[in-house]
Amino acid sequence: MHKDYDNLISEDRVYLCIDLKSFYASVECAERGLDPFKVNLVVSDASRGKGAITLAITPKMKKYGIPSRVRLFQIDKNIKYEIAKPRMSLYIEYAANIYAIYLRYVSKEDIHVYSIDEAFIDVTKYLKLYQLSAYELAKKIMADILNELKITATCGIGTNLYLAKIALDILSKHNKQNIGYLNKARFYHRLSRHQPLTDFWQIGRGICKRLDKLGIYNMEDIRNFDPEILYKEFGVNAEYLIDHAFAYEPCLIKDIKNYHSKTNSFANSQILFEDYSYEDALTVLKEMVDLMSLKMIDNHLVCGHISLRVDYSKDSYKASATSHKLAIKTNVYTKIVEAFITLYHKEVRRDLPIRKISISCGNLKDENYEQLDLFTDFEQIEKERNIEKAMNSIKHKYGKNAVLRGLSYKEKATQRKRNKLIGGHNAE
Repeated sequence: MHKDYDNLISEDRVYLCIDLKSFYASVECAERGLDPFKVNLVVSDASRGKGAITLAITPKMKKYGIPSRVRLFQIDKNIKYEIAKPRMSLYIEYAANIYAIYLRYVSKEDIHVYSIDEAFIDVTKYLKLYQLSAYELAKKIMADILNELKITATCGIGTNLYLAKIALDILSKHNKQNIGYLNKARFYHRLSRHQPLTDFWQIGRGICKRLDKLGIYNMEDIRNFDPEILYKEFGVNAEYLIDHAFAYEPCLIKDIKNYHSKTNSFANSQILFEDYSYEDALTVLKEMVDLMSLKMIDNHLVCGHISLRVDYSKDSYKASATSHKLAIKTNVYTKIVEAFITLYHKEVRRDLPIRKISISCGNLKDENYEQLDLFTDFEQIEKERNIEKAMNSIKHKYGKNAVLRGLSYKEKATQRKRNKLIGGHNAE
């Protein structure tokens, strides 16, 4: 059954969704005194070769039809451009300074940082306070960001979080002021037949193809379609499609802040810098397990289940994936790494080059739930845990590379280098 959406839509809330245009590239231009709308610049680590991915490109380069996330060899050789090596610490510093600008106008309780370059702001109660319209307040915030940090922002204004996001993604780019606005009526008028559907938040290519098969090509089609068929095709996710087609989004920023994830695992994956042999990849696996163990100890958690996945180079063979329930719940490195090594030797191909390793530790519980068997040397376990706690303390105080296991000094080990990265990219 359709909800009575007319009774659910409320026009008494106003949200801003602010995005920092080509953020990483804009920061690099700001540092160089360049205009990102007039220069060709890409942010990428050229030391990784022509296959290195670009984290961002300037708006001027986008005019050539170049996507933001493209590999260096895919850029037209006739286009001359400057390459800036990623500096993640610098981008985080800029993002923090921009967040400080938001705090001049609103409380942190009314801000949801969606990503390093995008944030939602509930400005409902501030419009009367400042005697400004949402458009005027957005312009003031955007002007502060531009004048102080030389970063151009775009903004979507909406009567719920979804409409603010869509106003940003679809409408702001066609507005000279870089601001788009949507309420329910405007959404119905402007975007009911907008295509492609992938322009809309949370509709990816896979969902779009499934909608195509049903003869659904726009938001109006979704509104007019039999909801029972949609639920049969998409399960509970059909509710989001239907709600958004009717311009309805019940979630508030306070709901996001009060949400606590039910995820009961820690996971980590690593794409290797080059093809690794069976033995060299095992070294990396041991390093990853070491970090996972230290993370669990830091959070006073133990795990009861582990998973391993290994991807081989250039699709030479399907990935090896397996999991295992531990006999005892623990966070001690020697116990966990022993279990991972057993899985590795059992499942991973020795004859194929390895390019990616993914691990997870699941069924996490408070360490008070640690299970020991009759054959466990409790004193040895406590001795090892105390050593690892001391290692964590040293790392927190002096840096991640202040103390490492000997295996991290092997030629093919990666942890020392990765500890200097943020999000897998150069930090400085």
